[in-house]
Amino acid sequence: MATMKPGTLLISQPFLGDPHFERSVVLLCRHRPNEGAFGLVLTRRTATMLGEVLELPAGPATELPLYEGGPVQLDTLHFVHRHAALPGAAELGEDTYWGGEFDLLITLINTGVILPDDVRCFVGYSGWSAGQLEAEIERGSWIRQPASAGKVFTLRSDAFWQGILREKGGRFRALSNYPLDPRLN
Repeated sequence: MATMKPGTLLISQPFLGDPHFERSVVLLCRHRPNEGAFGLVLTRRTATMLGEVLELPAGPATELPLYEGGPVQLDTLHFVHRHAALPGAAELGEDTYWGGEFDLLITLINTGVILPDDVRCFVGYSGWSAGQLEAEIERGSWIRQPASAGKVFTLRSDAFWQGILREKGGRFRALSNYPLDPRLN
């Protein structure tokens, strides 16, 4: 099995059967074979804005939409962004970073240094124990692809899963058009 590294996109198969990951795309943020994996679901935008759950200074940062990062620890906040110079940020790949100094991020957004479209905020995360993600990939539950900032920050969350499969072409393009329940087709 190919090595999974931070920045890998995990694209769910159309019939995964898990409501937390149905037609989802997960950005892998950390993978340690002996410890497990951590990722954020990119396809579950909520109607809630960051300023509704945190007391923040007035400005554009209050209007950042929240995404459901996964079913684990829904009381935690995580973020990915395109600002390499943010202290404490971990590089995930092409112009994509995870975490860093949150208060500074908010200041940089509110002063126009960082554009709101270059940030995604998540409540909760997706987690796998040691060997669990590898087993799910072996079963065919996930399709892997390197992430790019163009995909992470520009594709609409409601069209992300279908769009990324179409872009892969071949049999993946066909998968993108499968109905949720083929019995209803």
